[in-house]
Amino acid sequence: MLSKHSHFVVPLCHDKQTSFLNIPTTVSPSSTAVVYDQHGPPDIVTRFTEIPPVEINENDVCVRMLAAPVNPADINRIEGVYPVRPPVPGTGGWEGVGEVHAVGSTVKVLSPGDWVIHSAYLPGTWQTYVVEDESLWYKIDKSTPIEYAATVSVNPLSALRMMEDFVALKPGDTIVQNGATSIVGQCVIQLARDRGIHSINIIRDKPESDEVKEKLIKLGADKVFTESELEVKSIKNLLDDIPEPLLGLNCIGGNAATMVIKFLKQGGTMVTYGGMSKKPITISTTSFIFKDISLKGYWLQEKNLDKAQYRCSIDYLLALARAGRLKYEMEMVPFKDFHTALERAMGKHGSRRKQVLKF
Repeated sequence: MLSKHSHFVVPLCHDKQTSFLNIPTTVSPSSTAVVYDQHGPPDIVTRFTEIPPVEINENDVCVRMLAAPVNPADINRIEGVYPVRPPVPGTGGWEGVGEVHAVGSTVKVLSPGDWVIHSAYLPGTWQTYVVEDESLWYKIDKSTPIEYAATVSVNPLSALRMMEDFVALKPGDTIVQNGATSIVGQCVIQLARDRGIHSINIIRDKPESDEVKEKLIKLGADKVFTESELEVKSIKNLLDDIPEPLLGLNCIGGNAATMVIKFLKQGGTMVTYGGMSKKPITISTTSFIFKDISLKGYWLQEKNLDKAQYRCSIDYLLALARAGRLKYEMEMVPFKDFHTALERAMGKHGSRRKQVLKF
């Protein structure tokens, strides 16, 4: 039997005009969920299932999901290769936005119709209804574009926290990163621009590299280099009048990480939050001894942000999104077409925008 923390489902037909008062509030509606009974290839082991109503206790909030993304970490969890393996059977998805459908008898802060996101990282957003304790939900501004509300709590939040938690950056400082075309990378560029911080960005060599450079510069990037353009004796000569970076961000590893390290100034810090190349990070003895470079790691799930810090960060990011100062490309896909979105997210149809399920 599926637990409350993982599984609820959407009625096969949902009448958006139905009054909240016409639906009993002691139990959730039945729900449609994407579940998996074992770890393995996500396109093989995931399936739709119908989940019966679940009791809504006095402190619970029943949320009708509105949108949820398909993140790389979601795929890794289903595959069983993520550092923390969720138990099976399980329901997919760790991020999303929903609308309060019903509340328990003692809930005072939230009301039907409010928009909420999880204030903690719990599994099970790929389903039409979720029931959790009120303490695990955070109310957000309903004027937020739904796709940004659904995706704010992983990639944009990671970008913000890495920029604030390791080095005290101030206007005029510089940051360098690889993986600049990722959503984290795009957010870093825009957050840096908004704070008067320079950004140096490293991208892979592709036929469309010039178009990618133009796109990132429009977002606010100061410098964009392909990896091959950095195969020079002194990459510092490429900076012109931009100060050497205090902070570097690495999500690739291998040679791309080495390039980030080469840019860093004396006493600089490189933070690693991914390893897309699956290659190790190597650093010269000179960088450690004579440049005093620091290497750190970042994993959002283990940061254990207190509620005040989490909510302040989320509010700040969503305000930027509403103002059009934080943008990244996404593709909304109906929930019923989940497996199409999944295949796109897995790269089976070439490079695609972030896939966001719309319920």
